[in-house]
Amino acid sequence: MPILEIKHLYKSYDGKSYAVNDLSFSVEANDFVVLLGLSGSGKSTLLRCINRLIEPTRGDVLFQEESITALKGTELRQYRRNIAMVFQQFNLVKNLSVLTNVLTGRLGYHRIGSAFTKAEIESAMQNLKRVGLQDFASRQVKQLSGGQQQRVAIARALMQEPRIILADEPVASLDPATADSIMQYLAEINGEGIAVICSLHFLSLARRYGSRVLALKDGIKAFEGLPAEIDKARFKAIYGEDAEEI
Repeated sequence: MPILEIKHLYKSYDGKSYAVNDLSFSVEANDFVVLLGLSGSGKSTLLRCINRLIEPTRGDVLFQEESITALKGTELRQYRRNIAMVFQQFNLVKNLSVLTNVLTGRLGYHRIGSAFTKAEIESAMQNLKRVGLQDFASRQVKQLSGGQQQRVAIARALMQEPRIILADEPVASLDPATADSIMQYLAEINGEGIAVICSLHFLSLARRYGSRVLALKDGIKAFEGLPAEIDKARFKAIYGEDAEEI
């Protein structure tokens, strides 16, 4: 049974053109799906429709066979616990400590104003240890490098105890070595049965870490299959005739 199903999904911002156009695919619990495509191809829009940061124009998103497109209030919050997001620009509170930022991953489990429990603080420290930042817990996030901040964001995502991680170009602002280390953390998480849907620009990383690739062009599915199946012709079909792989 797929953990996530996208059925004939459309998203229009202006009522005239579609950022996502009749898109359908499914995700299994052990999948590492890499989204490829030019900037503006619909990758970020798709991810934001999945976690309901934006509303689809029409179509359906099913999580564990249940439609989530009409969820509101408590039900929507409960759904979002299962869907963690890792952003390109980290989306951390730079003036707060590393530990506090990680603990915000538990906010979906709390009433407004309630305190974090001792068990949650211990879990946050364990997740920081997992990404090699246990000694940085008391530092302000703004004192960390970009790669370290993205590791904080991954630890925060793990605090949700998610079933799926959506990573929106998580390595676009990082150097190649740091980018590879971030992808390794996501691969380890995926190996524990958490599905990952990750948008990337580099086919080399897609081949190394993806179990499947979904390529978008102008919001339409241009390719779906194994990373190794993307040859030179398919690459140019996705990125344009003048594109060169780097």
